[in-house]
Amino acid sequence: MDIDLMLRVYPYFLEAAWVTIQLSVLTIVLGLICGMIGAAGRLSRFAILRFLAAAYVSFFRGTPALIQIFLLYFGGPQVGIQLDAFEAGVIGLGVNIGAYMTETMRGAIISIDKGQIEASRTLGLSKFETFRKVTLPQALRLMIRPLGVNINAQIKGTALVAAISVVELTYTAQRYIGSTYKPFEMFLIAGILYLIIITASGKVISYLDRRVRLQ
Repeated sequence: MDIDLMLRVYPYFLEAAWVTIQLSVLTIVLGLICGMIGAAGRLSRFAILRFLAAAYVSFFRGTPALIQIFLLYFGGPQVGIQLDAFEAGVIGLGVNIGAYMTETMRGAIISIDKGQIEASRTLGLSKFETFRKVTLPQALRLMIRPLGVNINAQIKGTALVAAISVVELTYTAQRYIGSTYKPFEMFLIAGILYLIIITASGKVISYLDRRVRLQ
């Protein structure tokens, strides 16, 4: 193993890791927004909203995220949508993970005992107050860990944008393999940095989970 080479190139991998972190944060935020909207649609009393939300979940869970990114990046210009590689990666990955988060959120909400909801309505709480004071606090306790699984999967999924030349960790490893012919060392650096990012993410999720459960 060429340690000297690894020490020479690791600063460039740190720059790529920062791009990976930015991608992760932006796609997770977009995914959470899409997930909340999708869950609201799936639980709506309006049939058209339920249909649209179900179609969104079905399409984005039923097709590969890489294909969705390609459609945005390469197909977008054909319909007047001009996105650079980073933007296409963020939108493609964010909307994709949002479909999974939709089902995570919906599952947590519908798992709440309906008896509690009926009891709160009997006590005079409105539907919104019941959701805010009874359903949501309990649903949050149930959804933090599954959402954490989605988030960690998303961080690893950012590697897909290497296919459209976003200079993140996987693309950087591939680029240096082409010039150094040292695949083990390059992927080892990338793997260690992914591990650090995902471990840090896991710590944050565990902290949030503990805080929510103590409330």
